[in-house]
Amino acid sequence: MALRIEDYAVIGDTQSAALVGKDGSIDWLCFPRFDSGACFAALLGTPEHGRWLITPEAPVWETRRRYLGESLVLETEFHTDEGVVRVIDGMPVRTRWLDVVRLVEGVKGRVRMKMELVIRFDYGSIVPWVRKTRYGVRAVGGPDALELFSPVPTRGEGLTTVASFDVGAGDRLPFQTNWYPSHEDPPPRGDPIRELTATQRHWQHWSDRCSYRGPWREAVVRSLLTLKALTYAPTGGIVAAVTTSLPECIGGVRNWDYRFCWVRDATLCLYALLQGGFHDEARAWRDWLLRSVAGTPDDLRTLYGVQGERRLTELELPWLPGYEGSKPVRLGNKAVEQLPLDVYGELMDALYTASRVGLSSSENGWRLTRSLMQWLERNWSQPDEGIWEVRGPRRHFTHSKVMCWVALDRAVKMVEQFGLQGPVDRWRSVRDRIHADVCEKGWNERRQSFTQFYGSDMLDASLLLISQVGFLPAKDPRVMKTVEAIQRELAQDGFVLRYRTEETGVDGLPAGEGAFLPCSFWLADALAMLDRHDEARALFERLLAVRNDLGLLSEEYDPRSGRLVGNFPQAFSHIALVNTASNLAHLPSAPGEHRGDGQGRASSH
Repeated sequence: MALRIEDYAVIGDTQSAALVGKDGSIDWLCFPRFDSGACFAALLGTPEHGRWLITPEAPVWETRRRYLGESLVLETEFHTDEGVVRVIDGMPVRTRWLDVVRLVEGVKGRVRMKMELVIRFDYGSIVPWVRKTRYGVRAVGGPDALELFSPVPTRGEGLTTVASFDVGAGDRLPFQTNWYPSHEDPPPRGDPIRELTATQRHWQHWSDRCSYRGPWREAVVRSLLTLKALTYAPTGGIVAAVTTSLPECIGGVRNWDYRFCWVRDATLCLYALLQGGFHDEARAWRDWLLRSVAGTPDDLRTLYGVQGERRLTELELPWLPGYEGSKPVRLGNKAVEQLPLDVYGELMDALYTASRVGLSSSENGWRLTRSLMQWLERNWSQPDEGIWEVRGPRRHFTHSKVMCWVALDRAVKMVEQFGLQGPVDRWRSVRDRIHADVCEKGWNERRQSFTQFYGSDMLDASLLLISQVGFLPAKDPRVMKTVEAIQRELAQDGFVLRYRTEETGVDGLPAGEGAFLPCSFWLADALAMLDRHDEARALFERLLAVRNDLGLLSEEYDPRSGRLVGNFPQAFSHIALVNTASNLAHLPSAPGEHRGDGQGRASSH
């Protein structure tokens, strides 16, 4: 039976990442990048699709695990009748070679252990040629090669490399795998114990730089560490998740590839990094944005590859049965072909935010943004696929129009506040037209709420952002009624659905998904801005409680089954956690003192 999504931990080297299960199995790992082919893909299939298991042979009656300090080095402790043994896992920060280190330590008694290494390149489709070496084995298949180094003797058994060994108290037995291109010479054998120690020290040093000192610091630091783990260091791009095709509904078809960088995460991601004092990472993310969107203004994409790639063709892998039978398994993402009007607002808000904190851009960057605004002036009134990248017909989504307003608003503010040159009077005029259009067509008088798209009766949790982006004040009666309607009709056991998939038919997909965790954090923010502070804190604490034992969140949560669902760990969820924690940390001691700054997101950002 497959592990639950929350039973996994993440380790990474800021270019790729692995998921390690409570059972001691690495079930997901792509080399050399987040979006490369997986050499361990059991997460979306069976052990025959690739995994690396190290665990006791005897039954385990208790498993304890933790990250060592504020790091990405994982310690898993297995308790058996024979004794206690721990496995420490880490991915040394990348130099030239890519490796995973696993250290088996005896704690108590003498425990019989087993190792099973099933190497399958290209998402389980390639069974490599494996041969013995002096220190382990070498596997080659197509462009990929993987070497195992260990003092523990191994043997081949049914296309699997296996080992059995005893670990007594005080013993330390290292295992190390190195990936390299198959046409190159193998990497030199290193000192895995020393590399693991250096890796822990590296991550702890990074965490020590965190300037956040408010409440819930442990949750905030772990979320920031997760964002760093999802960062592709060579470019500064931040992927939405480590995985592809983890389902939003177990057994369903809402299974997407999230190993890419979404522009609409831009502003909130910047806020989160800045809350932790990580200005270098914020600057790198801003620079990735500018490089990726460079080009003709009508070619702005919803998402890009970690190096800014735009051709992310969606494919299905029929040989993988999917997580708990959730098919299809997808590579690439068709959303890259959609029209994303809301993304123009997120991009401009991010650039404005960066300028406000001193991350000024070049004249070329401002020239690019001016061309984007010229295109948006002519095209904001088009329908699009919206924030949720629906696969149904294009519509005039209210959130998309609000974000078009944000784009022009931030362009005006950048001229007014930073002395930049631009047709500010024309931009003000277009901004005002968009505002009037949304207030007239996005508001449903009968429903007493803003609705998902013009002429609709349906709600959408993205409408919680109307006041947070500065479109209307939080205390505007229309905003207050919209928040109340969403809380009343989209909340499920306190957690917020994006929209009612069983009612709308808007996304062209079968109904069914979990509550969207970022939307739930947005509701906490909205309640705080309405001075409903106790409700906001209570919801935030409820959200913290659904993190797994290591502080990790996926994209969604299913309140009925009590399970995390969707891709994991999810950047958007951890971004929202950091920002909501910061918002709530700045709540006034007396009612009525929490306000937005009138220039965008809530001032506590």
